[in-house]
Amino acid sequence: MDFNEVEAGEGVRLAWNAWPSSRIEATRMVVPFGVICNPVAALPEVPLLPYEPILCKGCRGVLNPYCRIDLDARIWVCQFCFQRNHFPPSYNGMSATNMPRELFPNSGVVEYVMSSQGGGGGGYMSPSGRTAAAGGGGFGIGMFGSTTPPGFLFVVDTCVTEEDLAGLKNAIKQLLGTMPETALVGLVSYGTMVQVHELGYADCPKSYVFRGDKAVSPQQVQEYLGLVNKQVRGGGGPGSGRGGGLGRFLAPVSEFEFSLTNALDELQPNSFSVEPGHRPQRATGAALAVAAGLMEGCLPNVGSRIMLFVAGPTTVGPGLIVDTDMGKSIRTHQDLVNDRAPHHKKACKFYTQLSSQMVANSHVLDIFACSLDQVGLAEAKIAVESTGGILVMAETFDSDQFKKSLQKLFMRDEEGHLKMFFNASVEVMTTREVKVCGAIGPCSSLHKKGVSVSETEIGIGGTSAWKLCTLNSKTAIAFYFEVVNAHSNPIPAGTAFFIQFVTQYQHGSGQTRLRVCTIARRWCDGGQVQDLAAGFDQEAAAVVMARLAVYKTEHEEVFDILRWLDRMLIRVASKFGDYQKEDPASFRLSSNFSLYPQFMFHLRRSQFLQVFNNTPDETAFYRLMLNREAVVGSLIMIQPTLFNYSFDGPPVPVLLDVSSIGPDRILVFDSYFYVVVHYGSTIAQWRKLGYQNDPQHENFRKLLEAPKADAEALLSERIPLPRLVECDQHGSQARFLLAKLNPSVTHNTDQYGGNSEVIFTDDVSLQVFIDHLQRLAVQS
Repeated sequence: MDFNEVEAGEGVRLAWNAWPSSRIEATRMVVPFGVICNPVAALPEVPLLPYEPILCKGCRGVLNPYCRIDLDARIWVCQFCFQRNHFPPSYNGMSATNMPRELFPNSGVVEYVMSSQGGGGGGYMSPSGRTAAAGGGGFGIGMFGSTTPPGFLFVVDTCVTEEDLAGLKNAIKQLLGTMPETALVGLVSYGTMVQVHELGYADCPKSYVFRGDKAVSPQQVQEYLGLVNKQVRGGGGPGSGRGGGLGRFLAPVSEFEFSLTNALDELQPNSFSVEPGHRPQRATGAALAVAAGLMEGCLPNVGSRIMLFVAGPTTVGPGLIVDTDMGKSIRTHQDLVNDRAPHHKKACKFYTQLSSQMVANSHVLDIFACSLDQVGLAEAKIAVESTGGILVMAETFDSDQFKKSLQKLFMRDEEGHLKMFFNASVEVMTTREVKVCGAIGPCSSLHKKGVSVSETEIGIGGTSAWKLCTLNSKTAIAFYFEVVNAHSNPIPAGTAFFIQFVTQYQHGSGQTRLRVCTIARRWCDGGQVQDLAAGFDQEAAAVVMARLAVYKTEHEEVFDILRWLDRMLIRVASKFGDYQKEDPASFRLSSNFSLYPQFMFHLRRSQFLQVFNNTPDETAFYRLMLNREAVVGSLIMIQPTLFNYSFDGPPVPVLLDVSSIGPDRILVFDSYFYVVVHYGSTIAQWRKLGYQNDPQHENFRKLLEAPKADAEALLSERIPLPRLVECDQHGSQARFLLAKLNPSVTHNTDQYGGNSEVIFTDDVSLQVFIDHLQRLAVQS
């Protein structure tokens, strides 16, 4: 089975594609039954059906090609609960040669255009039981109906230099020119105080000021800004009617662009003086609390984004991470472990409450941190991850990395619609013998209990439905399942089981759509190890384990997680390896498992688990990115790719090993977060001598251009934009490459002193790791 082809057709990858049919055998499989699901993947042929789906009366599963159909009686049987359902009158013309599109054999994935009222008639009901148009945490796009466009509230830090603020202003102005004209925009600026800019008066700039050292509730924000219309009872609510926030604080780009541009032009660096030896008083937490209250008052339950542009740590008010006194350093990983970060827990509590408020209103938090110092991402990560926002880390607001990442967020499709989707829910239906344990990714629980919910919780568990405030075609969530079938109730091998992912979301066109992905896999006799092994997807398994390991870091020590990974790997090798007992030399793994040990080797050494030399903010960024990428992107994060460019021919992949470095080679290293173009010593010397400018050395010029062009192509595919590093062998920047290579040659090995590159480390090499694994796996 080609697992990449399966993913291209279904948008899912399973760690195991054949599951043992009994609970006892399932517990012996070691690697969890995980599914990496891309809910709205850009698949080549997904039919878009202009009508609403047919739902099962029992479990509300959606009609799909795996249901049993009785054409004569006009009945279909749900494969999840075995409920018999009648087709509606509109399906009376159905026959063996005239089947509806959702019943075609290749229609495992289909998409429906929902009516504006969502669950009306036979339409899909939100997991909370409300129709899509219901407010207060439902799944539609709120009280304004399908025509309300998303809002984008810019929250700008003014505790910056004139040059940095000018760079940020220009970036936002350029963005306004690329946004859809109907998109709603607004502006909040802050330093020591928080200012909400009322843009409805173009001729007379007006703003409301909040204190930065005090927490403020959403109700206080809305009352102070005049967003609560007491005359309107019942259907009005916050933000509606005369005096509401729409038209004052938020309005379409086409109407507000001039006012917003003027307000940006008038922004000045924070006017409060900074004492020598102190940091500026920066009230980031208060600004976000005001922004969230404003958005709740103007656009309740309408998919929108709060975009924070921050240039330093929070030093006053809610979310505080460090005092203004520079004699007190910002918390490190060691401080967090030893409980020496006095503000950390209180800041985390503040962002957890902010997260709950934003999720309830379908609002997203994005953080663009452009600073050489930490800004508090480790504390704010919960709010970004649960709302599905993005983190961008750059050095200045004038950098290409920041500007291009901001522009790429607002990319549009061929029809001119934004590629970002809002207000989504994902519900999972399973066969009776399977239950869902939980999910790990940019989502939050909808607390929907049901027969398919397991008592065992992994990640965000205890529910069969999750909310995603935003997602795009690359967003991936890891779902974890367990087999609950009793050993005394045998299931014939080869029988199919089913899982259905139902995703409702607001498309960039404003339509409410329902993507239904139904997958079928087969049961297998737990004693047939070879059959089970044939369905093992080692790449998906590595990502499933990586997400689980990262989730464990929130509650467990990294040392214990590394030991757990080691034990799991030894159990996998012992169960699925081919060997003679007590003979390590006889150990072999089949091709389906051969790369899995090295994935685990690189995962153990990765920045997700090894925090040395990384700040808490950097670690939070890396972990958040791993939890939303699909299999291919996640694997690059775990085990980066390395390509060799030379005069011998086209670029070829080489081992991620120090031995791959050579004086006459150019290497392109991709770790997802940064791309390194590494010039061998001889190549670097020729380049410095200018050989590439000599027409006689045309081949050398082309050799220099090819890796740089390929590296730029890698950058263009991703958001946030990776950092590009160009370095020479033995140069200081080469550390970005050397830190990730397998240390097969170190100062302790026999080859030390030869012509090869050397890594000064006491880490074990991959070969030593594999030797230890073989010795432990074959033990009785």
